[in-house]
Amino acid sequence: VQLQASGGGLVQPGGSLRLSCAASGSIFRVNVMGWYRQTPGRQRELVATMPSSGPTDYADSVKGRFTISKDAAGHTLYLQMNSVTPEDTAVYYCYANLLSRSGWKDYWGQGTQVTVSS
Repeated sequence: VQLQASGGGLVQPGGSLRLSCAASGSIFRVNVMGWYRQTPGRQRELVATMPSSGPTDYADSVKGRFTISKDAAGHTLYLQMNSVTPEDTAVYYCYANLLSRSGWKDYWGQGTQVTVSS
């Protein structure tokens, strides 16, 4: 199983960006997928999570600005980022807890850099 994140880049304050994360491999069931972010010298922090059943969850700092969603198959995750600020600059990682031939495991994507700057 692999998670491939994409969509990062340079965006101006107040702008928008859409991140994608494609999960591939022999996936039997997904428990939860989500986005985390990390800046140098700080711990990785939750941005948003989307369980297969149950409500989505957002960090207070992104509520009302970011939206997490999945495609119909449930194996591609998106993060729509609107009204971004320089404080959103970070490496963004996608995450999944899923069932494959290896059992239930946590998986992380490689990270995609988001830079908010004028």
